[in-house]
Amino acid sequence: MTFSDEAIRSSLPNEESTLDPTQVLFRALGRLPAPGDNVAIAIRRIEPGTVVAIDNRSFVIGHTILEGHRFAVIPLCAGDPLLSWGLPFGTAITVIAPGDYVCNQSMLEALSIRQIDGASLPESPNFRDLADAFSFDEKSFSPGPPIDAVPLPSTFAGFRRPGNRGVGTRNFIVILGTTSRTASYARQLAERLQTAVAGQSTIDGIVAIAHTEGGGTKEPNNSQEILKTLAGFIVHPNVGAVLAVDFGVEPITNDRVKQFMIDNQYPLADVPHHFLTLNKGMATGMDEGERIVQEWIGVVGSQVRTNEPLSGLRIALQCGGSDAFSGISGNPLAGAMVHELIRHGGIGVLTETDEAVGAEAYILRNVRNVDIARQFLGVIDQFEEYLSWHGVSSESNPSGGNKLRGLYNIALKSVGAVHKKDPRTRLDHVTQYAEPIGEPGFYFMNGPGNDLEGIAGQVAAGCNLILFVTGNGSVTNFPFVPTLKITTTSRRHRLLSHEMDINAGRYLDGESFESLTQESFELAIKTASGRKSKGERAGHSQVSLWRNWPQTDRSQLQVLQSRTAPDGAPIPLLDSLEKLPTESICELIRTVSGFATERVGLVLPTSLCSSQVARLAAERLNERQVGFHMGVSRFVVLPHTEGCGSSGESIFRLLHRSYRGYLTHPNVAAALLLEHGCEKVPNDVMRYQLEKAGVDGDRFGWASVQLDGGIANAIDNIEAWFTEKIASLPLLPFTATHLGALAVGLMTEGEVSETTATAFAMLTQTIVSQGGSVLIPESDSLLTNDTFLAKTVGPPAVHATLAYGQPFTQSGFHVVGSETDHWVENLTGLGACGAHLMLTVVKKHPRQGHPLLAVIQVAEAASRCDINASDVDLILSGDLADDLENLQKWVVAAAERKRVPVSHATGFVDFQFTRGLLGVTS
Repeated sequence: MTFSDEAIRSSLPNEESTLDPTQVLFRALGRLPAPGDNVAIAIRRIEPGTVVAIDNRSFVIGHTILEGHRFAVIPLCAGDPLLSWGLPFGTAITVIAPGDYVCNQSMLEALSIRQIDGASLPESPNFRDLADAFSFDEKSFSPGPPIDAVPLPSTFAGFRRPGNRGVGTRNFIVILGTTSRTASYARQLAERLQTAVAGQSTIDGIVAIAHTEGGGTKEPNNSQEILKTLAGFIVHPNVGAVLAVDFGVEPITNDRVKQFMIDNQYPLADVPHHFLTLNKGMATGMDEGERIVQEWIGVVGSQVRTNEPLSGLRIALQCGGSDAFSGISGNPLAGAMVHELIRHGGIGVLTETDEAVGAEAYILRNVRNVDIARQFLGVIDQFEEYLSWHGVSSESNPSGGNKLRGLYNIALKSVGAVHKKDPRTRLDHVTQYAEPIGEPGFYFMNGPGNDLEGIAGQVAAGCNLILFVTGNGSVTNFPFVPTLKITTTSRRHRLLSHEMDINAGRYLDGESFESLTQESFELAIKTASGRKSKGERAGHSQVSLWRNWPQTDRSQLQVLQSRTAPDGAPIPLLDSLEKLPTESICELIRTVSGFATERVGLVLPTSLCSSQVARLAAERLNERQVGFHMGVSRFVVLPHTEGCGSSGESIFRLLHRSYRGYLTHPNVAAALLLEHGCEKVPNDVMRYQLEKAGVDGDRFGWASVQLDGGIANAIDNIEAWFTEKIASLPLLPFTATHLGALAVGLMTEGEVSETTATAFAMLTQTIVSQGGSVLIPESDSLLTNDTFLAKTVGPPAVHATLAYGQPFTQSGFHVVGSETDHWVENLTGLGACGAHLMLTVVKKHPRQGHPLLAVIQVAEAASRCDINASDVDLILSGDLADDLENLQKWVVAAAERKRVPVSHATGFVDFQFTRGLLGVTS
């Protein structure tokens, strides 16, 4: 165990049995994580003027101290270290008296934009963050002793896999999108096959692994991380069979994954698998995928659980939505559970490298040997270097939610986070992201602080059970590995009782740590043996790989940081008679702010962690047809992976404006923001940013998975808000207008012919001359096409007029700063800028569409041999007059919703924000 009952009792000052009735006992208000700490953690909100009795003395609380925040218990002078868990997390910059609120500048800034009723907060900080890097004294290093093994190791009921794949805690069939380009296929096929395994008692399900990586046009900087992760997923012991799907032309292909696995001796032959390349059309590919999976069902269903040694259990240790109590209750409990597992010969894996910064001294108190200690410090240096290429550091890791709940800086977050390693547990191994694990013991895996991206690496390494500690109540679950979620306080556990598995807050309430550990360890064994976790029962899961990083050194950092923002003014077009030969008439919906092609209800998740819940909410709203009688055509969700574990000021500015763009998009009749509750862009921050931009936040709905009391309550609240909101909206008429009422995005996959470039130029001239807008990503090849430029803006080099996701305020020809070569990320940016629909040219295979907007995909005649005609909306003939007529008809028909692009009709759509050139996972 990490903190025994006796240790906690010894950390509490002696208190008089009788005291002034105006005073409050310290133990009723605060906790000291370790004896000798000079600041305490408030266990509830403390109001100014409260008199605290402590060790034959008393002091007065000067400001409102929020739950989980810290206050001094002894006098401190400028220069004194502030201690929690016996480790420094800051240095006093002024005299700090007992009862003073302990605060730094970043925490005060984070609180300034949150809605905190009636709180009296300090105006200035009284400590600064630690500035000195950790110094390792090898001369005084002493290796840690091995853990004593139990005399009689226990067992669990698992799926024994052939070869050296290990033992599964679940038995899934996996549809794996090898890159983001086949993410939608994986989701569609998995959904199509759900009934095929209904009632199969030995198959836990068919799940999709749909991720964001490897789908650009260039070799990604994270290619090795992608390959290791995909390889690990394929041979994972929880996978009964796996279908990997690609188009065969991506930077990361099935062939490349297969060769990587052969070269690195992954036991590929020991798992039923198939690598499917979609080169015969999407419909044929869907049928082929279904046929392959159907043939596996009998084989996978024949697998049964057998009695297996507990040494086959490999636990991933993770946390998310951390609070000040994570390091006192939840993390120590998870650490104690893993310590017990290792005594049985099992494995524990800790990651989140940046959340060890500031807590190196704790980790290095118990390490196998000096070489492991060096490796541990080496991966921290490696991670800090990776962050520095993007102008950030590990101090960017704590989110606004962390700071709201008492984790003011990375050192304070880290000294609590590393208690997922019990002090009795020796650090035995240090590995890189997603590398396979084998030898028993405790591992530290180099990986990002982003929960889901870290979990993907742990699962790929072989972890078959996840312990996830959360202060706020993160509802994180992985598709084919069960997750036990541990809450840090009883109050939060009660709020989210349907999503949380273990209440570590019982320890804070006075229960024995030893008995709670034993009970929780037994639950872990039962879960590994097949008992469903709360997350599995809720049917909620997410996956995200360690996302690509754009910079590989600091050479471009100064240039990128000093870029000026686009001014929003469109680029004038040349006077030209080359417009469409006939005027097009469109029947569009007139709104108070312009025209719309349809009226949509939008559920906008503010982060990865609320995206799946938002999807569930939109599905229910569509099923119940809420507001359809008032002109709403459908409900749309925009699921993505951002808003949580990423750093860099530029990515948050990008998200703020992009969210605003979608909330105010002309097609959106009513919009609601759904937060998870602990992300870096929560509802409070978005309300502040909207009002800062002059947008009334009261026009939108606001829901929170955590604060609403879990998934079911949040979805109920979302439905109630939309029902009331839409009932108050007026019915809007359709009005005859022309193409100038539209904003159209143009995108091309590679070079296009002179005829196509001319057709797109004439369409651009027509729309803009009639008062409309055309938007093109800065990275698009049209902007280097001499024909297109000569017929639109002329020979001078074009420049970005809008930042990625910036809603346009002036109609005309706009170039959008894309900062990405990723198809879906560019579609996402154009949609946030205000495009009603997209007109695109594809080459080798169809591309994914957009969930909110029509994406018309056309192919040139030269692509007939590469692309199935049924997968695109139009194949151009090469005759200018004919192509112009057909393009014009498609744009009008899509705008009027009389024709549905094939990507929408088949559900082949995706959504993803770019992180730009400086955004990075932390």
